[in-house]
Amino acid sequence: MAERNNQVMIVAGEASGDMHGAKLVQAMRKLRPDISFSGIGGKELTAAGVHMLYDASRLAVVGLTEVISHLGDILSARKALIRHMKENRPDLLILIDYPDFNLLLAAKAKKLGIPVFYYISPQVWAWRSGRVAKIGRLTKRIGVILPFEKDFYAARGVDVDFVGHPLVDTVRISQNREEFFKAHDITVAPGTKIIGILPGSRSKEIRSLLPDFLAAAHLMAKDAPGKYLFLLPRASTISKSLLAENGLDTYRDRINIRSFSTDRYNLMAACDAVVSASGTVTLELALLGIPTVTTYRVSPRTYRIGRMLVKNIKYFSLVNLIADRKIITELLQDEVTPENIASTLNPMLSDQTCRQTIMQGLAEVTEKLGPPGCSNRAAAIALECIDL
Repeated sequence: MAERNNQVMIVAGEASGDMHGAKLVQAMRKLRPDISFSGIGGKELTAAGVHMLYDASRLAVVGLTEVISHLGDILSARKALIRHMKENRPDLLILIDYPDFNLLLAAKAKKLGIPVFYYISPQVWAWRSGRVAKIGRLTKRIGVILPFEKDFYAARGVDVDFVGHPLVDTVRISQNREEFFKAHDITVAPGTKIIGILPGSRSKEIRSLLPDFLAAAHLMAKDAPGKYLFLLPRASTISKSLLAENGLDTYRDRINIRSFSTDRYNLMAACDAVVSASGTVTLELALLGIPTVTTYRVSPRTYRIGRMLVKNIKYFSLVNLIADRKIITELLQDEVTPENIASTLNPMLSDQTCRQTIMQGLAEVTEKLGPPGCSNRAAAIALECIDL
């Protein structure tokens, strides 16, 4: 057995991976306080005590044009990590999603005899499923966080561990609805319907979706403005001016709407229903039991390319993918209109049978996400990889 040096390298190239990776590092340190960590990540992994070999913010790019323009950073980061692996021989390489970058590192680690734990597998079930065999060949263990991923890998001859979803541990509220409104000095009349407007955390999502979300709110409230209160959380990545430019200033005097930059989960839990951009937020809302209509809209060209790459996927929301049936309504591309959003939200607010059916489905999805302790289970697997 090779001599252990109690060093682990961890690589997370995106914000969500940075957050989940930090939880994993903390869980591993509780089990083995003597382990030191280095790698690539953002502020969360840095705060967890990981020595940064390169700044992940210089690598978080989307699209072919951005990849080309950042190619120098990508190559420099890869070179720095490979040099560190050669010179320090960490006991384990932990990779979090970010497949195009991380699989090349996995191949190098394999040649150097460094075991690899792939935590939070790439979405091979959505596109480029041929990577499954490669991931299985290059890794010692694979941890997946979506329940259907285990069967997907098994059907292709690769054994993986379903560790549960990290959001089960992080989605928590500290105030009930009344406490939330009191804390923000908001008076809500009895019978008021509370609707969340969640257009995403990227500038492109705000520009694409927020105008139609606000127009839908106006459609619903124009005949009874006092009946509705709309809550709009603002992500730290989004400026007030961007919201203003994309409809918020126009509709402030037409609808009862409040915008917040804090208390995101308390805000979401205070809603009767939500219209949201697609993404992880749909799972957060499922865990909170909030009926949701989710939307997805990109440029026609990007959508056409995506349809060619993503095959055999019946749904685009994680909630429906996990349930393998329709739990929440999905509006895709040209379906994202104020009229469709309003007509979907209305029965979710007024039809108790509709609400109950959706909420029962959300509870089923929550159950499938697994029990609390995802990071602890992943940490145990990581330590097993190096026999510490």
